[in-house]
Amino acid sequence: MALLNKRRLQNTEGDIYVDSTCINCDTCRWMAPTIFQEIDEQSAVYHQPDNERERIAALQALLACPTASIGTVTPPGEIKKVQEGFPLPIAETVYHCGYHSKNSYGAASYFIQRPDGNILVDSPRFIAPLVKRLEELGGIRYLYLTHKDDVADHLAFHNHFGCERILHEDDINSQTSDVEIKLSGLLPFALAPDLLVIPVPGHTKGHTVLLYQNRFLFTGDHLAWSEELNHLYAFRWACWYSWRELLISMKRLANYSFEWVLPGHGRRYQTNSTNMQKQMQICLEWMESVSGK
Repeated sequence: MALLNKRRLQNTEGDIYVDSTCINCDTCRWMAPTIFQEIDEQSAVYHQPDNERERIAALQALLACPTASIGTVTPPGEIKKVQEGFPLPIAETVYHCGYHSKNSYGAASYFIQRPDGNILVDSPRFIAPLVKRLEELGGIRYLYLTHKDDVADHLAFHNHFGCERILHEDDINSQTSDVEIKLSGLLPFALAPDLLVIPVPGHTKGHTVLLYQNRFLFTGDHLAWSEELNHLYAFRWACWYSWRELLISMKRLANYSFEWVLPGHGRRYQTNSTNMQKQMQICLEWMESVSGK
């Protein structure tokens, strides 16, 4: 819980604030960009909500914050309603889970509702309000893990829902040694006709991405939108395995068609498949330009 005595001086006056425990993960800034911004390497409130839409967005960010660094001076009476809104709809049957985990440095996780079994993409916090909503939406058949950094509470979700966990063997460690489906090699793996797992080593050796319906690409820490660069990019200065391999992986990924980029870290991006292909080429050109740096 955020503490008033740790309230950052950079916050504008008002009910909502960020305290000094913020880890600058960016979650609140992309969830409620009219309320939060980065000031002195941490988030802060630069504009207090002045309508219901902004107020709800700010409280959604409060619940999603992985370090509970966002607080209100007065206890929010609408917090139960906000809790019941998670997971948040993105498009059709794809949702943002919220409730980011500090064990994943605030990475986003997603929920896909499917007639043949629902999928949790990476792990949010295992927390009662979210678990209840996921139960109401039909539970979880698969817990797909993009890579070893964002596994968080995977075991709690497995134990509760009986879901099968999926992770590439090159990213398995003592924490994930008992996952049910271990992927291997570089060939794509068809989990179902509408689900394709694509290995993309680079950020980590065993990183994969998930392509759903040839439209939604869940990218973990492989690919995201950069507000600063104004194009798709990869994490050059947070590449734990091999930038060279990441570039090769990105070139392979550019051969696929998709309309959404849904990352763990970084910003989402949506456009038509033709423009996405152009964006992928811009990303590749940028990656080549920084390869020597």
